[in-house]
Amino acid sequence: MTNPKEFYTETIEIRESELKKIKTELLRSSILRLLVFTLGLIGIYGSLDDFKMMLILIFITLTLFIYLVFRHNKLLYKKKLLIALIDRNILELQVLERKFKNLPNGSEFQDPNHFYSHDIDLFGRGSFFQYINRTALAEGAECLSQLLLENDTANIQKKQEAIEDLSKRQLWQQDFSATASLLKTEVSTAFIAEWLTGYKRFIPNWWGIFAKVFAFVSTVLVFAYFLDLISGYFVGGWFFLGVTISGRFLKNVNSLSSDTSKILSTFNQFQQLLSKIESETFTSELLKEKRAAVSTAQNKASWIIKKFARNLDALDQRNNMLFGILGNGFFLWDIQQSLGIEKWIEAYGEQVPKWFETIIFFDAYNSLGNFTFNHPNYVFPEITSNKTILDAKNAGHPLLDPATMVSNDFKINSEEFFIITGANMAGKSTFLRTVSLLIIMGNMGLPVCATRLNYSPIKLITSMRTADSLTDDESYFFSELKRLKFIVERIKFDNYFIILDEILKGTNSTDKALGSRKFVEKLVDSNSTGIIATHDLSLCEIAEELPEVKNYYFDAQIIRDDLYFDYKFKEGICRNMNASFLLKKMKIVE
Repeated sequence: MTNPKEFYTETIEIRESELKKIKTELLRSSILRLLVFTLGLIGIYGSLDDFKMMLILIFITLTLFIYLVFRHNKLLYKKKLLIALIDRNILELQVLERKFKNLPNGSEFQDPNHFYSHDIDLFGRGSFFQYINRTALAEGAECLSQLLLENDTANIQKKQEAIEDLSKRQLWQQDFSATASLLKTEVSTAFIAEWLTGYKRFIPNWWGIFAKVFAFVSTVLVFAYFLDLISGYFVGGWFFLGVTISGRFLKNVNSLSSDTSKILSTFNQFQQLLSKIESETFTSELLKEKRAAVSTAQNKASWIIKKFARNLDALDQRNNMLFGILGNGFFLWDIQQSLGIEKWIEAYGEQVPKWFETIIFFDAYNSLGNFTFNHPNYVFPEITSNKTILDAKNAGHPLLDPATMVSNDFKINSEEFFIITGANMAGKSTFLRTVSLLIIMGNMGLPVCATRLNYSPIKLITSMRTADSLTDDESYFFSELKRLKFIVERIKFDNYFIILDEILKGTNSTDKALGSRKFVEKLVDSNSTGIIATHDLSLCEIAEELPEVKNYYFDAQIIRDDLYFDYKFKEGICRNMNASFLLKKMKIVE
């Protein structure tokens, strides 16, 4: 079993050594570029009296210099990638120490009307999303949020296998995520997909043959000129003919160039991400399926997208004024590149959304694999289909510090309802959130904070945090009633695990006791399963009448004039409350 802390520490050392070498190569590259540029200028200056030799030296100098710039940029990219990898491992060490509240918290994904997202610290500061999220793409973060919210009980074992598979590929995960983190895009993948599927061609195919013939003739004429076989005026006339022909398509090409310049970096980077997916040999069925969507023996998406990226990059060269003028005058550059782009869109445009979805899937699932790697002591739930919904041994909340966390054993069967009582701060709400996360993580295929969990998959629905709404002119009590109605309506059509925390708080104690009792009776009559936490001890009496209802509690004791909690889940009813004691202890009352 790999120790995460040791792995990250060793990886930082290796990457820093590689970074040092790259910095040395970059220094040499800079010196070499300066040397080539200087020698080229000297040579060009020395050949001012020989026009043809000067042109040859300009061509050689520019060609060599452009190659060196390209090579230097590749080294710069490697440097950025190594820095991103080092930062990633430093981050993981910090998260292992529970320092993660500076990370994106996903608050934009909060939804008070969702089945459970508003109640259990799924999003926001200090949330589960903030703890596990390592996505590098905005679409990846959204995909991860949907995995947390989908409430889906299908194919759990398939998900487990995929997550476990990724957890064993930490270096691959990091390389993929670091590469994705360097992606800077002006537009979303959704915009690109829509643009590709809606694109209308403006260059007929026969222009491709014409442009190639024109470029060939241009090459022959230029060589003939250097061999003194034809006049420069003839070459100049041919050049202006090319500029005139290119000008016919200038408006459409400008529009295409404007659109493609926004997506060029996306395709360049996504090509690398696809290549990483294609080159990895996965063992789990789900990951194999995702890989097959972008890679077959005859058709690799990375190669296809790389070809398209080259076309986009080639068209983008027109923005270099000198190259754009010469290229269009002699080679009809805009026409050739635009036609290549249009043919590619026609052939592959409809497949691009599927390739994007695969990249986004891996970006999201890498977070799940990373979480699994960081928690080698967590266990994957044993998926069952019997009467027991949850049978947990040493279950705890993953956001609690393992050094101080108190774990609990519990077992709840289908159609059972637990009523949990306990003093303030004794652990009721934490337990409810622990059970909620066990279900969510179980449905996602994640390992859970426990030494054993037998789990019969079920969907989750909660009511723990209700707020009034001034904008909708709703009272707290009415908002709570709407939430309870939401639960009652949903359980008519599907099977849910229901978690409630102190319902009907917005009314008087007598009304609350009566209403809570009737609501629990309704849930039991509907054969529901769940847990309700309450301070109302009278509600516990229902267990004497309904065998499906069982009482449990979290205790608080006053020892040596101090309040003590053991945070243990116990059978029975809590008789020790602490509000009066705390009021006196804090000198609020006498």
